[in-house]
Parts: sequence; structure tokens; C-alpha cells
Amino acid sequence: MGFLLRDAGCAARGGESSSMGSTRCIRALHVGSRSPAAWFKACLASCGGGGCVAGLLMGLAVAGGPSGSPAAVEGGGTGPPRRLYVNDKRAPESIRDLLKIEEALKEAFQRVRKAAVGIDLGEGAGSGVIVSEDGLVLTAAHVSGGVDKEVTVILEDGSRVEARSLGLASDTDCAMLQIEGEGPFPHVELDREDTARLGDWVFSLGHSGGFDGERGVAVRLGRLVRVAEETIQSDCKLIGGDSGGPLFDMNGRLIGIHSRVGRSNEENMHVPIRVFLRHWEDLRAGEFLGEGPFAKRPGEGGAFLGVATADREEGGVEITDIVEGSAASEADLKVGDVILKVGGEGVEDREAFSELIGGKKPGEVIKLVVLRDEEELEIEVELGER
Repeated sequence: MGFLLRDAGCAARGGESSSMGSTRCIRALHVGSRSPAAWFKACLASCGGGGCVAGLLMGLAVAGGPSGSPAAVEGGGTGPPRRLYVNDKRAPESIRDLLKIEEALKEAFQRVRKAAVGIDLGEGAGSGVIVSEDGLVLTAAHVSGGVDKEVTVILEDGSRVEARSLGLASDTDCAMLQIEGEGPFPHVELDREDTARLGDWVFSLGHSGGFDGERGVAVRLGRLVRVAEETIQSDCKLIGGDSGGPLFDMNGRLIGIHSRVGRSNEENMHVPIRVFLRHWEDLRAGEFLGEGPFAKRPGEGGAFLGVATADREEGGVEITDIVEGSAASEADLKVGDVILKVGGEGVEDREAFSELIGGKKPGEVIKLVVLRDEEELEIEVELGER
């Protein structure tokens, strides 16, 4: 069959705002070497008869298929499709359950894969997803390059089209781009009814490490492990380059955009589509919203480091994602590093860090004091520009 079976984690379903506890025993094999039934029984036995959820991680070289018929409007739809029954189980209980997940993933992936795009900023790279036939793209604010900036969008076949960044929300990390070429473009449907729930099976797409035509878009299977008002968290494995890419439910409806990669590759935060919908008209109009840490308003300075960060109780900011090809990537900063000082000035939180970097000029060389593996390092970085 050529698919890879992998444990995607087991978790007890809890309240809508709580996180799901997860135990994880990674198993990997090609189906041809062992029957699915034998693998499933062995996996259950090794986990004490219960704690293992058999995930189905599709090979990346999946045969191409139809991208689905275009919707009449941006991310349009006629109402929520039938909910996958396995979503409401603590874990798959049978081979039938596993095959149903596999079937849903294969069908949905073929419909949405062509809409997942790479984004080339010159100074870095990320991902995005097309949501209208005229080329409207959703991505992360820290990927978009700012407001009214020229960027390049890379389609599945490797063709490159010019685009321009529209608006962004700097406090929630959502942004829009508009492709300037002629459509129609392949695009996906939005989950406008906000149907995603804690514990749902989901899958992510992204151009990990930057666009690679031979490899194609990377697809990972997982579950929603936390649901909050302005963020959702999944255990889909993400790395640099995936930021700005799409998160789908098992019906192929867009439920979120990748924002931040956690300390573990399986602790990932996404911007829910409901946040985009809340600001839709302002984003389309090219507005810069908020005063958050994910983008800085145009003005003096304008330097770009290329990192997403999270606050720490102890002070400083922890790097949660790095834009591929950015100044941070070139300086060999790593996800998990804690930035303590910028140019000799202490960093208290993300807001202070954003102000310190944003006040510098592109091309300026600064020294960062970084905590890595309990050791303080001094790293020189030549700042880029958006």
C-alpha cells in the first residue's frame, strides 16, 4: 500500500478549553511488511491495551488528484459536512476506525493540496493557502513581510507568481496576501461555522524548510489538543518553513493557520479561522491591526530578525519558530533558544523584544545574549529587512 502507519498520540477528551493529556509510543512500518490487523493488535498490547492511537501518516508522494470544484465565494460552502465519527472516540477501537481516518485523509488531501503554497520573501520563506479563485492567500503575520509588500507565491507545480501583502493583525498573527496573476487558482473552503472541537482529528500542510518541488508539500496527521478563543493547538509535527500554512479538519475545511512551533515539534499553535473572519474586511483593505509582537508598524528602523517568540516567567523570550532563510536562520539561532539581551539591553517580554529589534536598521549587526541548554552564548546577527 505504501503508507506509513504512525502513532499520533492518545488523549482523554476533556473540557473545551483544557488540554488533552497525551501519551506517545512511536511505531513506524510499511503496511506491506505486516498486516494492519496484526500491527494494530501489537500496538494495543504494547500500550497496555488502551493508550495508543494509531495515526495514519501518508507518504508525501501521494498521487495527484482533483483539487475540487471552485466555491462561488471566498472560502465558500453550503454548510458543515457530516462529522467524522472517530472524532468522538477517545482512540480508534478497530481496523475500521483506522481505515476511516485513512480514507478521509486521502480524499481531503487530494482536494486541498494544490492550494497550499510556498511564500518567498527574499529574506525568508514560509507557507500559505489560497482561499479564493482570484488568488487571495491566508498566512501568518510574521511570514507576510508587513503591509503592502511585494512577495512571491510558489504554486504546487513550482511556478512563481507575484503577490502583494494586504492587511495583518499583529497581536494574533494573521495576514492576507493577494496574488497579482490571473486566475482561476485552486482554493479551499473555510470552516465558517467554527465546527472544530477538542480532540478532533486534523491534518496540516506546509513547505517545511522552504519549497521543494521534488518533495512536494508535507502532510502531517494529528489531533486538536487545546482550544482557546484566539488560538488552537495541535500535535501535528511542524518545523521552520511551515509557518503560515493551513490546518484542516478531516473534511478538508480550513480551520486554522500555523503560527508558532513549540519547544517540541508536536506543540504547535494555530490561528483559528474565526479570528480571520472577525477581521476579514480590514485585512482585505490592507489595514495594520494591533500592537502585538508578530509584526511592527512601518516607521523608523524596520529591521527583520525572522523569529516568533513566547514570553517566559523568568524573563527573556523563547524562540518558537524561525523563518527559513532569515537573519535568525543565517545566524544559527535555534527553536528553544532564549534571548536575554539585544545589543546589551535586557529583554523583559515579547513587546520589549519587538521594539528593540524594530528600532534597528536593516544591515545593522547586533549582539544577542542567548540561553541555550543552560549556557549563555553571545551571537552576532546581521539584521535583514521585510
